[in-house]
Amino acid sequence: VQLVESGGGLVQPGGSLRLSCAASGFAFSNYAMNWYRQVPGKERDLVATINSGGTSTAYADSVKGRFTSSRDNAKNTVYLQMNNLKPEDTAVYYCNVRTRGRDNWGQGTQVTVSS
Repeated sequence: VQLVESGGGLVQPGGSLRLSCAASGFAFSNYAMNWYRQVPGKERDLVATINSGGTSTAYADSVKGRFTSSRDNAKNTVYLQMNNLKPEDTAVYYCNVRTRGRDNWGQGTQVTVSS
């Protein structure tokens, strides 16, 4: 399993970013995909989940109405569209999939929201 995140960066409060996660090594279209984020010294928190078909999503309360997860099963890619970003969204964002009971992670992409 390989997960490669991209799209992070520095953005001003109120701005937007779109994260991508390119997946390989497993049957992508059969698995739900997750986005987590982590700040130094704290646990990794679940931000968004999308089901295998892309028809159902769930979000942490802190990002509801601002973040949207989507996927393109033809491209083996999952996305996280982040709008109206706030300084408290600053974190390393990770793509995750659980296969055969095992958590698989990408390397993460840094998102910094600052003026």
